[in-house]
Amino acid sequence: MDILVFDTGPLAHFARAGWIGVLKSLVGSRRAIIPVQVAVELRQASVHEHAIGAVLNASWIEHNELNTGEELRAFAGFAAYLMSEGRNEGETAVLAIASTMPAQAVLDDSAGYKAAQREGVSCTRTLALLCESVRNGLLTAELVSIIANDLIETEYRLPFNPGEFIPWAIAESLIPSQ
Repeated sequence: MDILVFDTGPLAHFARAGWIGVLKSLVGSRRAIIPVQVAVELRQASVHEHAIGAVLNASWIEHNELNTGEELRAFAGFAAYLMSEGRNEGETAVLAIASTMPAQAVLDDSAGYKAAQREGVSCTRTLALLCESVRNGLLTAELVSIIANDLIETEYRLPFNPGEFIPWAIAESLIPSQ
């Protein structure tokens, strides 16, 4: 897909870990979009963590407001099973945009990912983008391992412990064995 719609988690954690430039390189020539709801979540987080403010000011990330009837109906549909107690508004907006553009949602939240799969919305996780970058020769597995370790330090939930990215990715057939 030529458009990636990002949720708060990947952007915030890459910023916290100091790897927002790498995320830009993962986007490449594709468009990167965040819904206004994600921008609000990032703005709230940036009050306590100034590194996150860099995401809001990044010229390569477009801010998108849900405007059309189709987008608003999609938001309402996803909200019915994702939003509770004011949570998951960002994921809901990401899926609404990705389902109507067409675009690919980038989110790591399990509930949001399952909702995307259930509704046939193209969706990817952060690790999939990183592994794709290794397969395409953009990044080395060693560099992605360092990035993954740094993301774990920001309390990002990944399916392996620090130092285990390469064996995990090889075992999952996500990168070639070295």
